[in-house]
Amino acid sequence: MEKRIFAIGGGNTPDPVRDYYLSLAGKERPRVLVLPTASAEDPARTLRIYDEYEGRTELSRVEFFPWPREDLREHALAQDLIVVGGGNTANMLAIWRVHGFDEILRQAYEQGIVLAGSSAGMICWFEAGVTDSFGPQLAGLRDGLGLLAGSACPHYDDEELRRPVYRRLIDEEGFPAGYAADSGVGLHFVDGELAEVITAREEATGYRVVRGREEPLAARLL
Repeated sequence: MEKRIFAIGGGNTPDPVRDYYLSLAGKERPRVLVLPTASAEDPARTLRIYDEYEGRTELSRVEFFPWPREDLREHALAQDLIVVGGGNTANMLAIWRVHGFDEILRQAYEQGIVLAGSSAGMICWFEAGVTDSFGPQLAGLRDGLGLLAGSACPHYDDEELRRPVYRRLIDEEGFPAGYAADSGVGLHFVDGELAEVITAREEATGYRVVRGREEPLAARLL
């Protein structure tokens, strides 16, 4: 069974990119679980999510305040697609780990449930990433879920500090090599390997970033 992750570089996800990752579930009306943990379960963001998916999915969400639902594992593993929103990656990971949800996500991945997300929902699947979880100056986070090897950096073209910080971390501070993505660009990984880069903007793409250099990746325009 293929293990699939669709990691998006932050910003507003264009409709064609959203359509693409919904199609990965392989169903006309997939069961989709939304995780707004990184945004502190902000009601306004959650409402927008329901508007975006209305009529297209069987949509549910998991919230951890005041506590998660009793059937957390069973509900998560009954989904076709799990989508992680943006926000504070470090706080999100800490909350998940307290409740054992990190291991539930690992089990979902192994079972072939599609995992997706933007910004924090991009970084979390990797071993490491560039984050503003600790303040606006940006920093390296080195304790991601590790479902994908290496590191990740979203917002590569819409936040001016992301590129130089990511390059410095890799070039000078022993950060693992990895992938960057421009706003709204999706990186589709299958069984741990990058299979395709998806974009709705001709000028936007993903990048392979290693010590001393970065290489733009060929992207398919939707």
